[in-house]
Amino acid sequence: MALKCYAFLKARKSFALGCNPGLIVGYMQQLREGSGQNDESAMTGEDDVNVLPPLVVMGEDELQVEKQPHGYIFRKNLLEARQDGGLMTIDRVWQPDNMFLMPMPQQLKDICLSLALFKLLRCRFARYKLTDVISMETTHFIRSILLKDGQHERAFMMIADELSFLHDYYASPLPISYLDNWLIITNMVISLLSIGYYVLAGMDIIAMVYKHSLFMPSQLSPADNRSDVLFTLRCVYKCSEHSDRTDLKFGSIYSDLIPLLLLLLFVVVAEARDVASYLCSSWTKVILTCRCVHRASLKLSPVVPKWVGFLLRCRCNWLMRHWNNKMRQSSLLVLHPKQLHQLVLPGCLLHLLGRKRRNNVKVPSEVKACIINALRSTSGSNGAGLSKGTTSLRQSQAGRSLLWACNNSKGTSDTILVWHITTTILEVRHPHHQGDGRPSSVVSEKKIAATHLSCYCAYLVESCPELLPDDDAWSKYLYKEVKKDAERALVSGGDGIEVSSLTPEAGYRQLIELLGATQNHEVLKDAAKLAEQLGDLIGGEEMLWELLAGFWSEMILYVAPSDNGHLQAIDRGGELITLWALLAHVGTVDRPDDTNANAAAGAPAAVVRPDAAASAPSVSSV
Repeated sequence: MALKCYAFLKARKSFALGCNPGLIVGYMQQLREGSGQNDESAMTGEDDVNVLPPLVVMGEDELQVEKQPHGYIFRKNLLEARQDGGLMTIDRVWQPDNMFLMPMPQQLKDICLSLALFKLLRCRFARYKLTDVISMETTHFIRSILLKDGQHERAFMMIADELSFLHDYYASPLPISYLDNWLIITNMVISLLSIGYYVLAGMDIIAMVYKHSLFMPSQLSPADNRSDVLFTLRCVYKCSEHSDRTDLKFGSIYSDLIPLLLLLLFVVVAEARDVASYLCSSWTKVILTCRCVHRASLKLSPVVPKWVGFLLRCRCNWLMRHWNNKMRQSSLLVLHPKQLHQLVLPGCLLHLLGRKRRNNVKVPSEVKACIINALRSTSGSNGAGLSKGTTSLRQSQAGRSLLWACNNSKGTSDTILVWHITTTILEVRHPHHQGDGRPSSVVSEKKIAATHLSCYCAYLVESCPELLPDDDAWSKYLYKEVKKDAERALVSGGDGIEVSSLTPEAGYRQLIELLGATQNHEVLKDAAKLAEQLGDLIGGEEMLWELLAGFWSEMILYVAPSDNGHLQAIDRGGELITLWALLAHVGTVDRPDDTNANAAAGAPAAVVRPDAAASAPSVSSV
């Protein structure tokens, strides 16, 4: 604990951890003002050293810095600092001519870039805004990597690694152990010694319990029977009627030693996990990669021991708090079992009922592809391309007729619930593809993306309203009111429907009739109207799911740029909506209405706070 306290105090003053945001902002400003000549070339390839921006990966503590009005800058010339001063940047790590592992695994390149992006993301948590200091060329490079066509899985993995760095920084003592080599070695030695001591103590306890289980206490020698003195309680009292003393034993050796043995076991597991974290963490991979690249740049032997290569290639996700690549699902329009015979075919409603049970599902690749495609089509900085689904709807005549359901005068939660109920109703109508029974690939992909994002957004309104633009209390209140009114409408209006007389089409019409009644909540009536309008589209099922997938992809991007609750969501293991980090890196930091509100209030578009590093949390508590 004393060692961790020392490392914590040292990390607060370190330019690699505590003071890093101020240095990164100053470095990016210094880079933009002094090395714009290198950024004029077009960004056309990710492995061309001439187009890689020198984003900082490691080595900030190796150089002398000086304080400036808006942070810190390096005293050395940037080119000299990168080549000879020990500053490791992404262009040095990714260059192909001095790789120590031939070829260098793409996974190591991506992890190093994730750490560089993590340093940029930390600036936002420290209340800096980088819109004035990051060059357009750097933003273009990041977009070309994260939004590359067909690379959506890679992009999400890089963001997951970045959020893992962020989680470690704010919620674990792991990063502060990497300030110096001796800190890592000392921590590992202490953990190994502790493991050895606790194992020996546990073996002694097991031997003691075993010996007591074989022999009666009277058969043991005084030396072997020492546990009677150590682990039993003797109560000595004098009876009023007798003059002799009576000794009473309390407790048992098993009730005393077994909990202690379990405690030692838990401590050994915790220490072993710490050692494994030091060996297999992403921080270790980045450090070893940078050390080997630096060694290669000095023309030293590029030979890498086998154990180093093994550590660089292993990936122990179960040890780290990575994003688990899952998304929670919730459905507002859940029908009770007693209503199965009243609305649609049993198979369709069983699908709806199962939606509540499959609360946490793996994020489908189709969802990631739709999100990346929608983000690629945005216009870039300051959220100019973000909307509540209206951009994709305006691209077709059929979509333009649905713009009324994206009314900006209503809250985001209202819009989400309207479109979520609509999507659920249309699922009832299209439980499977008609005709040959096999849906086309386009219909299947769009339907998977639309239905999963719909239920995820409903989950946000129900359980995580702090991640949405609306007021938390209002979102919770609206969800409860709409759900209660939907249950009332379905219960009171579904009598007398026979199973044999219903088809998916009839069930779809019945839901529209029940939910669209005049006495229902406005959200339900709008959803019924929208579902009927979408069901009458000329383009059929393919047009229907394409419009819904486009809407939900834009909606998830619209709600993502929020300053509320993201750090807590990362601490819980991550949410799909934490792709907010992805938005920040491609230049989208605010919603259009947020930007307009700031402008109306007289707030500057980009503010660099020199005191932000002092006011923001620096490293995790011990």
